[in-house]
Amino acid sequence: MDHDVDGVYGEYNVIDVHNGMAATHLRGVAWQKSRHSNSQGSCVEFARLPGGDVAVRNSRFPDGPALVYTRAEIEAMLLGIKDGEFDHLISG
Repeated sequence: MDHDVDGVYGEYNVIDVHNGMAATHLRGVAWQKSRHSNSQGSCVEFARLPGGDVAVRNSRFPDGPALVYTRAEIEAMLLGIKDGEFDHLISG
């Protein structure tokens, strides 16, 4: 599945995208969550932005802020997750 988005987000263009902006202002992006997310909708959602940055939002608050990370930041996080560096956050 292609999650890339080209062009602009409604009235907002790439220059206007910033960390902490309302996630609803990122029009035209494809939000994706893990297939392991629970059925109550408590999920972290990701959206790839034009230029390669990635937005992150809390699915419980879809109108809330989007945190915007560089591709390198997301890659470092995913590698750490795969290596088990954050397993202590969910252990009993």
